[in-house]
Amino acid sequence: MDDKFTLYNLKVEVVSTDIPMVCRHKEGDYFLVIGEDLIFPENNSFSMYALSAILPLLPAKQRPLHANDWMLSDSVIACPDPNCGAKFKISRIGTQEFSHADCTIEPIQKGDKQ
Repeated sequence: MDDKFTLYNLKVEVVSTDIPMVCRHKEGDYFLVIGEDLIFPENNSFSMYALSAILPLLPAKQRPLHANDWMLSDSVIACPDPNCGAKFKISRIGTQEFSHADCTIEPIQKGDKQ
């Protein structure tokens, strides 16, 4: 049985708005999501508070979605600091294939359609 599945690679990038950024964000700072890994370029930092707001959305953004699902269209996330004008754009930048067996020891259930 083929146990392959595909996830989108993501780029999460700081974008500015007309409201000043009061946190230490810099426009253009980014990190990548490849599989379950967060990859931060050298000399690039990211606020743990902003990261905590973004993290719950990333697994859904990695997966194929129905064309009408709001998770597909809504890709800009506000900084959790209400006084900060930074936003974070989540972009799909490619795909990568993974093996179920390489990700878990749980077997694939036959007939499991979920």
